[in-house]
Amino acid sequence: MASAVTPREEDYSQWYLDIVKNANLASNSAVRGCMVIKPYGFGIWERMQRQLDDMFKETGHQNAYFPLFIPKSFLSKEAAHIEGFAKECAVVTHHRLMNDPNGEGVIVDPTSKLEEELIVRPTSETIIWNTYRDWITSYRDLPLLVNQWANVVRWEMRTRLFLRTAEFLWQEGHTAHATAGEAQEETLQMQEVYATFSEQYMAMPVIRGVKTENERFAGAVNTYTIEAMMQDGKALQAGTSHNLGQNFAKAFDVKFQNENNKEEYVWATSWGVSTRLIGGLIMTHSDDEGLVLPPKLAPIQVIIVPIPKPNEALNEKAAELMAEMKARGIRASYDNDKKKRPGFKFAESELKGIPVRLGLGKRDLENGTIEVARRDTKEKVSQSLEGIVDHVEQLLVDIQNNLLQRAIDFREENSHVVDTMEEFQTILEKDIPGFIYAHWDGTTETELKIKELTKATIRCIPNDAVEEEGKCILTGKPSKQRVIFAKAY
Repeated sequence: MASAVTPREEDYSQWYLDIVKNANLASNSAVRGCMVIKPYGFGIWERMQRQLDDMFKETGHQNAYFPLFIPKSFLSKEAAHIEGFAKECAVVTHHRLMNDPNGEGVIVDPTSKLEEELIVRPTSETIIWNTYRDWITSYRDLPLLVNQWANVVRWEMRTRLFLRTAEFLWQEGHTAHATAGEAQEETLQMQEVYATFSEQYMAMPVIRGVKTENERFAGAVNTYTIEAMMQDGKALQAGTSHNLGQNFAKAFDVKFQNENNKEEYVWATSWGVSTRLIGGLIMTHSDDEGLVLPPKLAPIQVIIVPIPKPNEALNEKAAELMAEMKARGIRASYDNDKKKRPGFKFAESELKGIPVRLGLGKRDLENGTIEVARRDTKEKVSQSLEGIVDHVEQLLVDIQNNLLQRAIDFREENSHVVDTMEEFQTILEKDIPGFIYAHWDGTTETELKIKELTKATIRCIPNDAVEEEGKCILTGKPSKQRVIFAKAY
């Protein structure tokens, strides 16, 4: 089973694809650039979705749904926005098919051309702000805190399952506020919600920061990001929160009467995470045996394997253990497949990243013991059946904490402070380049030149960056703080 996974050191990209395929997470679809998310992969997404949705609602947000199709004219109203997305848009031009007169299947009915082309949403700011114009008239209508769970289409040519696909699942929050200060508070609040989710549930540590002008979202005043380090030392943008200022309100003429009876434009934010998080989960924790999942997001937290095969006594004990675990909110499963050997089942549970495996045999029942294996450290111990559910409950907490600490340690070991371009390039040539803290002169020209020379980009200016006099690694011009460079997905 494990041999189906290419070792990371041999080919990291293939290792990733092998895990996605062999852990039954997703597969390529008949539509180029799109994916089929399989039940086990979707189970992970459901766990993510459920937790994030709870966190959104705890911060006062409500869910709604907006159309998949956006009139082309809407995208024309915000110049920076359309410039950012124009090359990725899928366009609907006709609304009907007809039988081919020559008997060659079906063709587009040439008489069904739309009066105005429709864009399959790459993101929903334009359609939502056109709607908000009807929803908002007074300060009493604000703040408006809305989230949408949806699919979006960005016509990517170079795709990789979960990380970059032409269609993907995500959530997008769109909020409206009476003041610039409230919009900024919302933007930072949602960045922190994403960071908390990443660290406490994904066990994936992140850097909180703001994007440079060149890297910010099209149409935003500022984009705040969380950046995670993958095992190959590349960065993954795991979530973004955008302060849109009044740009979309002005584009769609969304005004409100303030408390002084004066009319002004609304202040806006948007924020989102996507199924890309599953890719981040894989690349943060997994190993050459397969997937490693943090217990909080694992569809199955505990698997019980009968040894050598199920029988009445083992089935009865497993049912008893599962009932007790279920009562405590532990997601447990019993592998009672009689056709598969225990060794195959062990390898399969490793490949799927199930955090805890319990091996139960006839001799175990006689001795009042059970074998406990944890996926993160591969440690196996014989444990007393008495109090085993208490032990498993604590073990799941320990595994969650260990995965986070292990990822933090890895990030720290692969973070570097450099002062010269020579040092910068030396670090980038390493097998695991990681995060590079360096001075930059603040210009887009220099940022793009460094990217051209090294393929490394500025991931963010950290929120907690310390002011420090220095010189740009490329131009030697003055700089007041370090930014984080990295190669990225």
